[in-house]
Amino acid sequence: MNAHAPLHIRAATGDDIPALARLAEQAMEELLKRFLSPEQVRASREILGIDTQLIEDGTYFIVELDSAITGCGGWSRRATHFGGDHSPGRDGRLLDPAYEPARIRAMYTHPAYTRRGIGRAVLSHCESAAAQEGFRTVELVATMSGVSLYRACGYRSMAAFNEHTPSGIAVPLLRMRKEL
Repeated sequence: MNAHAPLHIRAATGDDIPALARLAEQAMEELLKRFLSPEQVRASREILGIDTQLIEDGTYFIVELDSAITGCGGWSRRATHFGGDHSPGRDGRLLDPAYEPARIRAMYTHPAYTRRGIGRAVLSHCESAAAQEGFRTVELVATMSGVSLYRACGYRSMAAFNEHTPSGIAVPLLRMRKEL
């Protein structure tokens, strides 16, 4: 990999879904294990993942470096806070940017590319896009492995909670917010 190659951000397409699903799996498997028990890492797959509604809405992005998919993430104008297509509790209602925050969603970085600005780049891209659509704030639900990035990017903690998966495992998450 060329250390000086620029990051390229592009909109995800339906053709990218298999690669994005693999990236999300790799990120969960490797990056969560410093913060969660093996059971919680496995259970995270029940509540996290790729949400194809974001791809359909044109608000999900891929970060490439030397033509390799190194990260992904998106933002949403819909009410769902987190999770993939298979996750319970989804809400497709459109948000009102005049008084509701946009959602930052499904942020994943390939484990081999952490700490290289991938997450920060896609997060900034998403925040800019949400602001262009009139949103003044953004919220996200962070996994424990993402909290330090979000804090460094100006997000403040709102509420820590445990999401209970369909298999009954509690996975710790943190709801965070940022003014744009």
